[in-house]
Amino acid sequence: MIIEAIARNAPLFLLVFVRVYALLRISPITSSEAIPGIARIAVTFFTAFAVLPSVVASGYPIPAAGLDFILLAVGEMLIGILTGLFLVLLFAVFQLAGQFFSLQMGFGASQVFDPLAQIEIPLVGQFLNLIAMVIFVISGGMQRIFLHGVLGSFEALTAADLAGAGQDIMPLVTGSLARLFEQSLVLAFPILGTLFLLQVTMGLFGKAAPQMNLLMLGFPLAIGVAFLLIFLTMPFLVEAFEVVIDDAFLQIDRLLAGRSG
Repeated sequence: MIIEAIARNAPLFLLVFVRVYALLRISPITSSEAIPGIARIAVTFFTAFAVLPSVVASGYPIPAAGLDFILLAVGEMLIGILTGLFLVLLFAVFQLAGQFFSLQMGFGASQVFDPLAQIEIPLVGQFLNLIAMVIFVISGGMQRIFLHGVLGSFEALTAADLAGAGQDIMPLVTGSLARLFEQSLVLAFPILGTLFLLQVTMGLFGKAAPQMNLLMLGFPLAIGVAFLLIFLTMPFLVEAFEVVIDDAFLQIDRLLAGRSG
């Protein structure tokens, strides 16, 4: 039955498959190298099969063979990549906030390997990244990837629409990059501000009592205060994480609605 349904709309199924695979290959968690490639392909296959009836019913133009089909496939891949990009920026917010924390705490040189991004990131950035990942899953982020990024994208934007979308998409992408730094600073500011005041206080103590060994006292004190502040502000950080996650999916909706309306 599955094979028959796919065979009736083979070109369209292939286009759906390309977009879904590009999205899952870029999106956080699903892009992890820890996930076997065959598992990602299987999820893509069944997701594309589940979405196919809705795409057919929406009147998606049936592609012709040849160059037109190749161009449509490239367009579908770009849509999947753009949609996943906003989710990548979501986790980049937490990594950047952790970078700010680490530099002020004295952990700037401590790097750990992030299996999701396949790069080394600061220790505190990895800690915030793991918390954000848990919140993302608990808040239904994975379901929203499929609802917003897959089903919603096919209802709002086709590869044929992408040709004239440059003027609408590029400002949204650059605006999202600006929001990345803005949200990172908002997350990091309470702790950064306190640590800055601590550094100023230590500097004043150094002037008032030059015999104090500030190098021996400063680092443990900054690290202890920073971890205490992270613990005390964790409820605020969790709430802020949820706001950032909601904003990422709002940006995806804006990307799609900008072309559908």
